[in-house]
Amino acid sequence: MRCSVVILNWNGEKWLEQFLPSVVEFTQQKDVEVVVADNGSTDRSVLLLRESFPDVRLICFDQNYGFAEGYNRAIAQVDSEYVLLLNSDVAVTKCWLDPLLEYMDKHRDVAAAQPKILSYATINEQPHKFEHAGAAGGKIDWLGYPYCRGRKLSRVEYDNLQYKTSDDLFWASGACLIVRTDLYKQLGGLDKHFFAHMEEIDLCWRMQLRGYRIACVTESEVYHVGGGSLNYSSPRKTYLNFRNNLLMLYKNLPSDRLWIVFFLRFLLDYLAAFQMLLTGQLDNFKAVLKARVNYHKLHGLYKHIRKENLACVKVKYPTSISRSTLLIDYYLRRKTT
Repeated sequence: MRCSVVILNWNGEKWLEQFLPSVVEFTQQKDVEVVVADNGSTDRSVLLLRESFPDVRLICFDQNYGFAEGYNRAIAQVDSEYVLLLNSDVAVTKCWLDPLLEYMDKHRDVAAAQPKILSYATINEQPHKFEHAGAAGGKIDWLGYPYCRGRKLSRVEYDNLQYKTSDDLFWASGACLIVRTDLYKQLGGLDKHFFAHMEEIDLCWRMQLRGYRIACVTESEVYHVGGGSLNYSSPRKTYLNFRNNLLMLYKNLPSDRLWIVFFLRFLLDYLAAFQMLLTGQLDNFKAVLKARVNYHKLHGLYKHIRKENLACVKVKYPTSISRSTLLIDYYLRRKTT
């Protein structure tokens, strides 16, 4: 099998009903299969799949293992050259998959790639707006703050073809992410301790430490609803993003940068928390404090994980890490695009 398109589902019956038909229709390539891995859903998702999509391969889990471990368990059951992780709330287009496969075939040093990810809310508009989670490919600054070509913090751009190239990136979005299956398995896949959020950024970082590149194939386009599992303002999402970002930094940063980054992040995280408190976001304020506490609880476990990870490093400082600082660029220099 050349490629397995794997959709991880958890109580997403409405998304499957709405978007799976387009995936099936526009994924008719030879040696490509569509797989839905159900993460212990309690709605009618499994019944819908069995009755309405009998040609889609179904994998059922006994419980919700989260985004990271759910995909790990699903991908352990596929044996394709490539695996494409696809969110259930994504509408694909007629020629979405071929450019991704062709790019990966041609560029053997690219470990993972994404298409251009546009907002489903603007699918009938021109120009389309980028979607928050991925846009035209992910970047990261040296303090560990992720952003995208087409999205900085909460500001999202419209697609006016300003990102035409398949430039090297720091990360590709888990909303629609194609990876080399053997490398995914070799690296242990997504970090199961993350549960959800930031896990694809961590995976892309580990791939780059081993000498691979990450890309955005702009000839391919998909439309993402976004926030299908957790709303962008959800305290749970805030908690996972802050905690997992610290875990990712500890896991991947070289020792000579670790202390300064963590010192500055200590200050900036608490500054962000108190800004939330002052603006009435009490639950999000608590979520940031909880994230800091729980990061330290996991710190002991990650000492061994960090040691094993950095022992395999070929490229200590990936060139895709921005030398500028997102917060200074955005708030002081007013570089919002």
